[in-house]
Amino acid sequence: MASTSAPRAATLAGVLLMVVVSLCGLHGAAAQLCEDYYDDSCPDAYDTVKQVLINAHQSDTRIFASLIRLHFHDCFVQGCDGSLLLDTVPGMQSEKESTPNNGSARGFDVVDAVKAALEAACPGVVSCADILAIAAEISVELSGGPSWGVLLGRLDSKTSDFNGSLDLPAPTDNLTVLQQKFSNLSLDDVDLVALSGGHTFGRVQCKFVTDRLYNFSGTNMPDPTLDSTYRAFLSQRCPRNGNDSFLNDLDPTTPDTFDNNYYTNIEANRGTLNSDQELKSSPEAQGTTAPIIDQFASSQDAFFASFAQSMINMGNIKPLTDPSQGEVRKNCRRVN
Repeated sequence: MASTSAPRAATLAGVLLMVVVSLCGLHGAAAQLCEDYYDDSCPDAYDTVKQVLINAHQSDTRIFASLIRLHFHDCFVQGCDGSLLLDTVPGMQSEKESTPNNGSARGFDVVDAVKAALEAACPGVVSCADILAIAAEISVELSGGPSWGVLLGRLDSKTSDFNGSLDLPAPTDNLTVLQQKFSNLSLDDVDLVALSGGHTFGRVQCKFVTDRLYNFSGTNMPDPTLDSTYRAFLSQRCPRNGNDSFLNDLDPTTPDTFDNNYYTNIEANRGTLNSDQELKSSPEAQGTTAPIIDQFASSQDAFFASFAQSMINMGNIKPLTDPSQGEVRKNCRRVN
């Protein structure tokens, strides 16, 4: 009996593997995302995206942080389906025009350039939703952060959800609100803290920090959790009645490098946004998110490992794989 069971087990394992591969290779209601989705249909897809991003970064040092934010804002509204990229048309208002995105979300021109390069190489194959996922991973890796196997095979939506985008996690949200918004998408406290670490690079406009400086929670006083020296620094850059659009580094220590300094800043009460500092200083953070902040501040390896896994988790938010519901857009700004 033992002599025949091993071959049978091996055969069964092979059959199961073939089933998984076939599911991965086909769009459909039961399809699964996988790393090698484009290996046959567009084998140079990853390298094509990477080269466009490298070129874009030469003239725009902010682009890597902007692209990961696009992926985040896309996934949090009706799933990772490229809906954020659609322009407004009669009868459908774009998510780009909602308060969390308007004048803030950027990098759409680079996504267009990536799409054009991929259409030239393999027309009608790589979805805009997958472009955002690939671009996010490349942006992190090129900034000194971790790499991970990007799961692919998403289709693009034919609709944009303007109202849904109004409820994106906001820089003014307290911890309870943040936890609920993440929980609604089956993301836990580790995901919340790890993905917030995306603020380890990039910039933020003054309008998102002035309440902390001058009118925290309607008190006409600064946020008491904000380090006084850092508060004075931010006040010089964002004076009362100053330019709301003036940009500040989210991480004042290494603003363009993906590292764990975001967490060491928070430990020193130098979280730039209220939503950042809440992860450590909120009374509700003790026993929930604060210990995770402590762990990531003391171990960049722990942060990198968790961030990579959380990006995969986020990328799995309601991925659109049913061809009756989605498509591969030829132009990321409009449906085919």
